[in-house]
Amino acid sequence: MFDVIFEMMSYTFLVRAVIVGLLVSLCASLLGVSLVLKRYSMIGDGLSHVGFGALAIATALNVAPLTVSIPIVVAAAFLLLRLSESSKIKGDAAIALISTSSLALGVIFISVTTGMNTDVCNYMFGSILAMSRADVRLSIVLSILVLILFILFYHKIFAVTFDETFSRAVGTKAGIYNMLLATLTAITIVLGMRMMGAMLISALIIFPALTSMRLCKRFQTVVIFSAVSAVLCFLVGIFLSYWYSLPTGASVVAVNLAALLLCSLAGAVKGGLQKR
Repeated sequence: MFDVIFEMMSYTFLVRAVIVGLLVSLCASLLGVSLVLKRYSMIGDGLSHVGFGALAIATALNVAPLTVSIPIVVAAAFLLLRLSESSKIKGDAAIALISTSSLALGVIFISVTTGMNTDVCNYMFGSILAMSRADVRLSIVLSILVLILFILFYHKIFAVTFDETFSRAVGTKAGIYNMLLATLTAITIVLGMRMMGAMLISALIIFPALTSMRLCKRFQTVVIFSAVSAVLCFLVGIFLSYWYSLPTGASVVAVNLAALLLCSLAGAVKGGLQKR
């Protein structure tokens, strides 16, 4: 097994994928706990569709995909929050509205320009070969920024996550921290799409959080276990992807699913023992 790992690390594109994948998995798992608890976990799926449309259009215009898609997806996150706060359009409807519209516009644009080529399919389903050196540098910088901001505003995010009404009552500007959470999520989604694909990136947000909640009860322990779970599942997933020549994104999601099922079983056994 160690021979295979050393062989993997001899490929530059795999080293890039591991570095970016670990950082994105860590960011997604930390943000995912708050998103799941706020019943807003599908924001990842919605923003990934927006990201697909932006990346497809950027590719068709032959411009830098990440530098174009990140501001567009962040703007979509702001719009999504505004719509979800409206009494006329609720959260799930707002996500469906934005995601399907963006996906349709992206497909229409590329169909009349470059057509459904390999690059576009890579954005839809992910490709481990899609990470260039420039992408890796930008991804590292933005991922570290996301982690720093999450740590700095951890207590505010915690307060807004559990009781937004009380947070507003005591003077916390909940709207600003909701915007911060949406912005960090948007950046993470775009960074992870190149490898995981628009169809699978939201799994990095949802699975680790749900897995940790099966065993942990306190917010802090849930966050820590979610981060550990996400990192380990990514490493196992990319190893299996290389060993068995499987799609990277699908392998990572499958490992996350297996971890969720195992932790659910362990949680059920633990709960049964405590009732005795």
